[in-house]
Amino acid sequence: MKYLCQVWFDGAILDAMTKEEKAELDANSLNYDKDLANSGNMIVAQALQPPQSAVTVRVRGGEMSVTDGPFAETKEALGGFILIEAKDLNDAIRIAAGIPLARLGAIEVRPVHEFAVQ
Repeated sequence: MKYLCQVWFDGAILDAMTKEEKAELDANSLNYDKDLANSGNMIVAQALQPPQSAVTVRVRGGEMSVTDGPFAETKEALGGFILIEAKDLNDAIRIAAGIPLARLGAIEVRPVHEFAVQ
């Protein structure tokens, strides 16, 4: 079954890190991605640009509106995602716990709803 692991963290924590700490976190993250790929659990992983680069699109009554930035005003922002293949929710949780940014933020694990193709 597919699960989306959303990586949420406070950007201020990353901003406060030294270059060496950021480099170590990046290396640990890339190594974990390689481990997931080698185990067959990785489908895709991507980091996202900062929330300030986002736009929010809405369509109401046939009219589109675009606003700068994310919709939610929170300290934690979606920083990336990893789409994985796991046996079940417990396996997905085990995989999510290994994501290095879980030590600095939170990983939301959500099953992917797969539509039946007709």
